[in-house]
Amino acid sequence: MYRQIKILSMNRNRKLISSNSTFENEIGYSRAVADGDWVFVSGTTGYDYETMTIPDDIVSQTEQCMKNIESALKQAGSKMQDIVRVLYIVPEAEDFKLTWPVLRKYFGDIRPAATMISAGLADKKMKIEIQVTAKK
Repeated sequence: MYRQIKILSMNRNRKLISSNSTFENEIGYSRAVADGDWVFVSGTTGYDYETMTIPDDIVSQTEQCMKNIESALKQAGSKMQDIVRVLYIVPEAEDFKLTWPVLRKYFGDIRPAATMISAGLADKKMKIEIQVTAKK
């Protein structure tokens, strides 16, 4: 279903994880970094890395963000229930409320600390970006 995330490098306690997005190589970052008990997942958008497409609406993009985050966490040896912090970035603050049912589906029971900011994203197609921190 989703392309296997490739582990780029590993030293004693640090593992770099990639989704094979071209942005990662062009800019120089990892989809996630696992270091000891901590997993830091970079800002993740609604791109489907299998098809390199992005849905038009914020609700579908939010669902895809969560699937991408879940995949990165799995590769890091973590899971959604380990998330302790989440940051939401949306270009249009008034659209954030549309994402609440999807976010409640994933975070309703784990209830991480959260912040939402409104800011422009790298591509006008992107309606939301989500960054998480997890502790195994």
